[in-house]
Amino acid sequence: MKIAVIGGTGLIGTRLVARLAAEGHDVTSAARSTGVNSYTGEGLAEALEGVETLVDVSNSGYLDERGANDFFYGSTLNLLTYGAAAGVRHHVALSVVGTDRLAGTEGGYFAAKAAQEHLIRQSGREYSIVHTTQFFEFLASIADAATSRHLVRLSNALIQPIAADDVATVVATVATGSPVNRVVEFAGPEQFRLEELVQRELRLRDDPREVVADPLATYFGTELDERELLPGDDATITPTRFGEWIATQPGPRAGRPVDRA
Repeated sequence: MKIAVIGGTGLIGTRLVARLAAEGHDVTSAARSTGVNSYTGEGLAEALEGVETLVDVSNSGYLDERGANDFFYGSTLNLLTYGAAAGVRHHVALSVVGTDRLAGTEGGYFAAKAAQEHLIRQSGREYSIVHTTQFFEFLASIADAATSRHLVRLSNALIQPIAADDVATVVATVATGSPVNRVVEFAGPEQFRLEELVQRELRLRDDPREVVADPLATYFGTELDERELLPGDDATITPTRFGEWIATQPGPRAGRPVDRA
């Protein structure tokens, strides 16, 4: 199968391209660094020539609603338009568990993601939307965004994070299957309080910052209720636990025993 991965050089895209290629598929890695810009349309016609399945794992560099909406709307409209012209039969998009709930209560980045999904659903194209929970790999970035004077203020909402390798695996499975024309959810096997998990992550890499629970702290510009980041009952659970993931990471944490707590 010929597959184009939009955002193919990013955290998920790199893993996804490698996995699909290992399975024997003809994969195009499309990103600005490879001459393809989904937002401007540059290089899209060439990248999608002969492609059967388009997988969009790109992300906005903007977290505010206006900037993110501008990116996701423009990029998704181009992908749908150029995809239709190229005869793409399956449009796959990676998104976030809880997008609809979070967009409805607070807006922000999640409102932009919800608008992206709406555009896909209303396009008339065959599609699959993959919702996953937050990635383990983004925990440090979450801490950085919430840091002020060496103090990290985070919501105590529940989170059920997933490893990027598992995300690539499930997206590859969806991409090589038939369009489902709906949202499918995936999540990791364990639940944590957001601030507790980030504190564990920081301690395991010898980061001295203190994490405190703050019910008013925002998450990508959004205030959280306790269960808003959790998947539904029909979500597929992936295998990798936090302790197993952390044991594979470079730096001070490397080589530590697997934590199965």
